Amino acid sequence: MCCKLRIDWIVECRNQKFIELESGRMKYVLVSGGVVSGLGKGVTASSIGVVLKACGLRVTSIKIDPYLNTDAGTMSPFEHGEVFVLDDGGEVDLDLGNYERFLDVTLTRNNNITTGKIYQSVIDNERRGNYLGKTVQVIPHITDAIRDWIIAVAGIPVDGKEGPADVCVIELGGTVGDIESMPFIESLRQLSYSVGPENFCLVHVSLVPVIGVVGEQKTKPTQHSVRELRALGLTPHLLACRSSQPLLENTKEKLSQFCHVPESNILNIYDVSNIWHVPLLLRFSTR
Repeated sequence: MCCKLRIDWIVECRNQKFIELESGRMKYVLVSGGVVSGLGKGVTASSIGVVLKACGLRVTSIKIDPYLNTDAGTMSPFEHGEVFVLDDGGEVDLDLGNYERFLDVTLTRNNNITTGKIYQSVIDNERRGNYLGKTVQVIPHITDAIRDWIIAVAGIPVDGKEGPADVCVIELGGTVGDIESMPFIESLRQLSYSVGPENFCLVHVSLVPVIGVVGEQKTKPTQHSVRELRALGLTPHLLACRSSQPLLENTKEKLSQFCHVPESNILNIYDVSNIWHVPLLLRFSTR
């Protein structure tokens, strides 16, 4: 039943199916990435939000950046890309610009979580004595701070309407297995357990490369990426596979068999000429 609900969130949205939401219960869709960085997790997360919004759901977004900077304001654009400036003056990752454009929402600086912000918050609390003399550690204090930040920001309306959104799409920056991402992955694992399987969906974006002149689509990088993710306590419900060309049927079969994800839950996001085509790929990729 839980698996069916997850599919209703994303895959079955192509049928414009009405989704009943538990009263007062936020749904979380986590978008993670594997194999290499720069796969387009931000566009994928934005596109998922578009599909959900097309179902009549209210959507908000959070971007997690594991770097130690408190924001992107002082980072070189040659290293990290251009900075996007929000209405409240927050200087954030460019992905938040995609969220605003795709979803027609107005985000704040708090919708961008960085390691620097989390550690600064925890250290400030420690200096104020809020931990009552306890030894401050990554677990539970840092992970609790991350989880509490996500829950608090997810409940803030960003679409000009009253009340919280129905779904919060969370993009975890970086690549699964990065040391700096570990506290965030642990916190998200705890979040998935606390809200329950019916309120949490994990979409893992991975690369399916083609090696040289052989022309064979290779699934091994995605298999290893999913294995790493499962070892950390998170199991993907859907795979968003990046490739230069549409996935072959035997490639989907291998991914399904070795990643424990049903073929119907494998979304193929191949290269397109315009990023605005990606929501349509998500909508029709399982037909």
